Amino acid sequence: MQEYERKQLLERIGKEGATIGAQIPEEIDVQGERVELREFVFEIKRRETIPEGERERVERAKRTLRKARLERLDAIEAGEISRQEGERLAESVIGIDRALEGLQQLGPANVEAEAEAQRLADRKRWSRFMRQALGMDDDSTPNRR
Repeated sequence: MQEYERKQLLERIGKEGATIGAQIPEEIDVQGERVELREFVFEIKRRETIPEGERERVERAKRTLRKARLERLDAIEAGEISRQEGERLAESVIGIDRALEGLQQLGPANVEAEAEAQRLADRKRWSRFMRQALGMDDDSTPNRR
C-alpha cells in the first residue's frame, strides 16, 4: 500500500461522522475466533438497560472489540498490507466503532473510565506512530538501514 493510501484510510476511520450509516459487521474475527457481532449488539440493545448478569459480558465484549480495533488500526498504520486488505480493515474498524457506540449508549456507564481508556489507547497509538516515523525501534534506538 502506498503512503498516501494509508493516510487516506486512517483519515476515513478518524472522521467524526465515519460511523454514520455504517453497518455493524455480521461477524468479525477476533484473535482467531468468529464473533457474531451484529446479533450480539442487537440482542443487547433490545433491552432498556443491561441486566446485572449481562454487564460483565458486555464489558468483556467492549474490551475485546477495542483490542480488535487497535490490531486492525496497527495493521493499517504499519502499511505492510495491500490496498484491498487496508480497505477491508478500515471498513471493519468503522463497523467496530459503530458497535462500540451502540454498546456505550446502554445503561449506566462509567464515562470517565471510558474516556480515560480511549485517551490511553490514543496516546499509545500516537507514540507507536511517532517511533516509527522517527525510525526508532521499540527500544528507542534509531534504526540504521
